[in-house]
Amino acid sequence: MNANTHQSRSFSRRGFLGLTAAAASVPLLAACGGGSASQGGGGGAGGTIKFWDMPWATPAYNDAAKVVAEGFSGANGSKASYQIIQWANFYQTFSSAIASKTGPAVSTGGGFQAFQFEQQGQIAYADKVIDKLKSNGQFDDFLPGVLDPFKSDKGYVAVPWQLDMRVFWYRKSLFEKANVALPTDWPSLLEAGKALKKVGAFGFTTGAGTGNNYANHSMIMMMVNNGGGVFNKDGELDLLNDRNVEAMEFVLELVSNGIVDPAAVSYTTDNMSAQWKDGKAGYGLFQVNVPQRVGDTSGDLLVADPITGPHGDKATIVFPNNIMMYTNTPSQDASEEFLVYYLGQLKQLWQKKLMSALPVFKSITEIPEFADDPNNVKIVKEWQPIAKTFASQGNTLNANLAALDGGQALNQFSQTIITGKSDAKSALQAFQSGLESVLKK
Repeated sequence: MNANTHQSRSFSRRGFLGLTAAAASVPLLAACGGGSASQGGGGGAGGTIKFWDMPWATPAYNDAAKVVAEGFSGANGSKASYQIIQWANFYQTFSSAIASKTGPAVSTGGGFQAFQFEQQGQIAYADKVIDKLKSNGQFDDFLPGVLDPFKSDKGYVAVPWQLDMRVFWYRKSLFEKANVALPTDWPSLLEAGKALKKVGAFGFTTGAGTGNNYANHSMIMMMVNNGGGVFNKDGELDLLNDRNVEAMEFVLELVSNGIVDPAAVSYTTDNMSAQWKDGKAGYGLFQVNVPQRVGDTSGDLLVADPITGPHGDKATIVFPNNIMMYTNTPSQDASEEFLVYYLGQLKQLWQKKLMSALPVFKSITEIPEFADDPNNVKIVKEWQPIAKTFASQGNTLNANLAALDGGQALNQFSQTIITGKSDAKSALQAFQSGLESVLKK
């Protein structure tokens, strides 16, 4: 994903994961320069825990996060420093810094970054952090299932801190104008799309232009909404399963009926936002906080109900943003103490309305600044419990997912489908072949 596309707005933030497109083509521990890795080795100087963070939102977010991080005071006098790492070439920045032992002790970053560095022995497992969260009550505060993707056979690779959800949105006035009911399943989605087309709107709004991964997300979402997915339960590629074929045949039916904008293949995320604002988008998959993102908080843009697939499945996709610890640290105890502290302070970021993502803690979903928005409440109540990761049908994240997310194989597949240039099986076969060439066995 093109970082600048997202940074041009007050930031929807799924970018953390889409931006690992770069990682898919970068050798692990790439020695390319780039980065801001100074401050001495050992993960920090003088007992200072170096915390590297990304521009997840407007600069006000980073200002607030810096105050939180630098407010840390450890049991043995340890402190924390805060540094922003830009999304452009972020993976190279981390790789070169870690290789030269000038990297962070703790960081946010790319969605599968922890799993990539784990393969190199650079990640410190977070099991002791989880134990501390159990003892201080925060473990029981996690939303259902958010920790599961980070549990490997060796331990917790990272700890989630926010969720970048994909949910269906709709414009209420367009459904009223089209005199059609909100979709509850695939047949009614097709029916609604046909009705919206008659009033000049699109019923499956998406985009596959530069830096825009929403077509990719929509394709995977429809697969998992039908009980399918890119992988089987054992983590093996399984793109040609019957559920995936059925899902893509349905999307191709939407395309053939003009329910997907023929120009969507070239749309950036800003183009999509403009469609939502201008009343050309009636229904489609997007992020949290769409009204705020597109600049229409009139109450006409609303979160839709989850839809049921042909076999009774309900699901969407989620990108769980995480915080990771590294083996190169002045003190592993201090790294763990800092991470527990930081997780305990996250509420401030949502209280200040700086985040365009769901929190991982139930208590934060209940604060007025979050819960006063009925769209937020609906996402937490109806969408988060059915959310699955890109690892579906499996449950655990891994380094291979960086090659899937934002990679050329997925981009080409999505563009092929939304332009109707292939049948479902041929498109899925090409997708499978493209992934096989880049995934580690």
